[in-house]
Amino acid sequence: MTTQRPLPTLDLVRGFDAAARHLSFTKAATELFLTQSAISRQVKALEEHLGVALFQRRHRALVLTEAGRHFHQAATDALRLLREAAVRVRGGAARRLTVSTTIGFASLWLIPRLNDFRARHPDIDIRIDANNRLIDLAREEIDVAIRYCTPELAPAGAQRLFGEQVIVVCSPNRADAPGLAEPADLARHILLHYERPDGGAPWLSWSVWLEVQRLQSVKPAGSIGFTALDHLIQAAVDGQGVALAPTPLVRRLLADGRLVAPLKAVTGSGRAWYLLVEPASAARPHVRRFGEWMLQQAEEEVRANVEQFYGRTRTRVARAAESAVRLESGMRAQSAARARTSARAEPAARAKPAARARSVARSTLPGSTQPAGRTRTPRR
Repeated sequence: MTTQRPLPTLDLVRGFDAAARHLSFTKAATELFLTQSAISRQVKALEEHLGVALFQRRHRALVLTEAGRHFHQAATDALRLLREAAVRVRGGAARRLTVSTTIGFASLWLIPRLNDFRARHPDIDIRIDANNRLIDLAREEIDVAIRYCTPELAPAGAQRLFGEQVIVVCSPNRADAPGLAEPADLARHILLHYERPDGGAPWLSWSVWLEVQRLQSVKPAGSIGFTALDHLIQAAVDGQGVALAPTPLVRRLLADGRLVAPLKAVTGSGRAWYLLVEPASAARPHVRRFGEWMLQQAEEEVRANVEQFYGRTRTRVARAAESAVRLESGMRAQSAARARTSARAEPAARAKPAARARSVARSTLPGSTQPAGRTRTPRR
């Protein structure tokens, strides 16, 4: 009787899978919350177990061997099947929904609206996974992701929620004293800066904004920098200075009077927020209900934005704003059509592993040149 050699442990397979996807032990370690040396040991142990080299270790580079490519494809399929089975089993025992987005969007937009969802669906438990790191939706057991990017970088199957404009905001007290009636008055105020680690997000940069307004010579009374947008907005609410902010994330603060928009200058960013459902979770009823609720909230957000910034009267500006609502709705419909097309193509894609797109989303910063299927998200 032939004795079968035992299978490698799941930890070794997961460590190899992460290293093979990133072609980096360091990035794999970051994803799995391990050390670089731990990933290296896992890969070495797997190679010894299989009796074959899985990587060529070159100077500052990893390259999969032919055996490594074959084993990685098998490992990818096996881990996917395990995740999908876990989702199905867990779906029968619990009605828990995990939503991934950035810290800023969770704090400023999503969490203030969750009471409405809970009132409509009290039987659904929600977990908010707010972070700014690279995640794989399936691997991290995420049901729904809310992502921020340009239309060209929107992941396959994502549905558009809404775009944004950038406005100047501050507390009512700061707008009154020392006064902020026109852009040149910024010289009397402290400016709150959103400082991304990579120096990006020019649409939220005061230097760019002042240049657009032809006020490069304006020297503010002081400045405070923040690497997280929700911290910057809180500082504005507390009267610590004047900030540039995306309209969807501050509209409610403007509506209840905690912030004001003293200047008429409005700029665009070209970015939008998108809803992405992990394919293995799409058929779960409570995931579908959350997606429907998000789309309804997005529609209300667009209309409320028009009423708040342009008023209800039939002025030329209001009519133009209503046209913007129709345009936004049309773009959302196009996004939904692309999502349905992507969903129909999924079975065929699974039959061709080389062509299958991964459900990977980036919860970091905007302005990336990542390929479709990955998005970069700001620290919001």
